[in-house]
Amino acid sequence: MLRLFKSSVALPLGRPRMPSLHLSRTRRWLLSSPPAEWGVQQLRSLVIGALRQGPIPQHVAFVMDGNRRFARTHRIETVEGHNLGFEALARILEVCYRSGVKVVTIYAFSIENFKRSKYEVDALMDMAKVKLAQLAQHGDVLDRYGACIRVLGRRELVRPDVLEAIDRAVRLTRHNQKAVLNVCFPYTSRDEITAAIRDTVNEYSRPLPESRRPFSESRISQTIRSLNLQPGSQLTLSSTSLTSISDAEDSVSTSSTLHPDTPVQHSAEAETVIYPDPESIDTATIDRHLFTAGNPPLDLLVRTSGVERLSDFMLWQCHQDTKVVFLECLWPEFDLWNFLPVLLEWQWQRKTVGRIDAMTIHTRAGEALKA
Repeated sequence: MLRLFKSSVALPLGRPRMPSLHLSRTRRWLLSSPPAEWGVQQLRSLVIGALRQGPIPQHVAFVMDGNRRFARTHRIETVEGHNLGFEALARILEVCYRSGVKVVTIYAFSIENFKRSKYEVDALMDMAKVKLAQLAQHGDVLDRYGACIRVLGRRELVRPDVLEAIDRAVRLTRHNQKAVLNVCFPYTSRDEITAAIRDTVNEYSRPLPESRRPFSESRISQTIRSLNLQPGSQLTLSSTSLTSISDAEDSVSTSSTLHPDTPVQHSAEAETVIYPDPESIDTATIDRHLFTAGNPPLDLLVRTSGVERLSDFMLWQCHQDTKVVFLECLWPEFDLWNFLPVLLEWQWQRKTVGRIDAMTIHTRAGEALKA
């Protein structure tokens, strides 16, 4: 089961009153003074250095939820709420890459978001174009930690000018090979899985090249039955005979495979039309066709704003060891101090699981020695 973690902050009268935007700006102004900024940077460095002493998740995903609610609460434009959300993203990217995270995946725009008002959709598209350009051209965080941008999603749904900005951002950061920033835009997990299955079907519908087919016991047994061997006859299979049978079954046409009693027909056409075995399809096959192919397994998924659902994000990538965390804070408020308890909890669970696994291995080894 997925490991769920929810912020344990007590809320006696529902959601606490959020600070006014004026106080937030005042606090940012005070913290931006040179002495305060130096002190905060030193404290952040100490905290991140301490985190690096333990295990670090290699793949972290974020559902950046709460920008619109933050804007409504502080009585500002929705677009300004999204802009503040981008600032929060820049902060958390530096925390992740500095801590040692290799891949960060963010849910930037859902396909379902096209159902919103045209004004908001156009504003989000324009903001994406500007922010991608800023990340690529002035992305000190990406260049400092060697992170490249990859945009995952349905390209055909994006406006041509935004698509041009996407391609430019990908091209400008292509030289960075140490870390990855996956931007899901526009994306849903069901669409990704559907595309992966479609690509798998297309792959297995194409004939194999003229090379040796992988060893298959089921196909060899079908070939033996097609040779009309008598049930009482004795057959000794050596490595040479297995090779000959494997060669023979490579030349069996699709029709003789479906009907094993049909005599084997050796023809040039039958020898060339050989398809991949559908029995070889497994989870790794689907993984190869996902947008996130080549990325490490998802270790941690975080969603802000207190909403407890995945919203069609990374459904396939979530596995039995993925830690899913729901936090009460809104995305523009998200920073190191909100993320720190999540990372510490993940490290503690990982160490606990490691100790349990070590004890299990030690116990089984002792039982084996006694036996």
